[in-house]
Amino acid sequence: MPLADRFLDIRRDPHSDEFLARGGDPEAHSILQRTGFVAVVRFRETYHRAPTGLTKDNERHLATRAVARLRAAGYHVDCDEGFDTDSRPPGYLPLGASVAHLAEQIREATTTEKAADALTELTADHDGILAALDEVLTATAEFHEGLGEAADPHIARRLRHLSDEYLHVIRTDLSGTRNALADRHAPHPGRSTCIGEVPATERERSAACACPPPSRTAPVPPSPVAAGLRR
Repeated sequence: MPLADRFLDIRRDPHSDEFLARGGDPEAHSILQRTGFVAVVRFRETYHRAPTGLTKDNERHLATRAVARLRAAGYHVDCDEGFDTDSRPPGYLPLGASVAHLAEQIREATTTEKAADALTELTADHDGILAALDEVLTATAEFHEGLGEAADPHIARRLRHLSDEYLHVIRTDLSGTRNALADRHAPHPGRSTCIGEVPATERERSAACACPPPSRTAPVPPSPVAAGLRR
């Protein structure tokens, strides 16, 4: 991670009078969003602003909480004097960390059964992660249906479309992948479980285990066209 990504600047912009946070990496951006900031994605940068309609006191409270949380996570934050704080609130694992743990399980899986077990947490019909995401989309659509502004019914229909079409395709395809893996009952040919045991016939005291060395892929020779270009 570049060192520059550990630095952020949280100040009121002197030209627009907006309260802005700049810098940081995706983890810092997540902290800002959970604090209440709104992401602004531009071609060359992503920065964060305070939600519109806040009072000066609410903005100050928002900024102070952001500075405290970012510094508690190890970031260097420069800020206006009114936002500085010595508070360091305890951190916690967000819900997304549990889902990301499934990716680690799949990366470490040595058999098709283990990969299928991890995917089951996503695809289970009643209480899988994708089923829960479907519930979130439906609940958000219902919320917009009662808000009363002209665009809200359109947003509700769009959310239901995402659930009925796009999420349905993901759930169907991923469930099929999970079921196919569950039926294969095969070890992954490129992975093995290290048991840390040394063969009884091993004479070298420095030996650690009997695992074969990782396979090395031979470099592919350049095509005749590419080779001709280098002359």
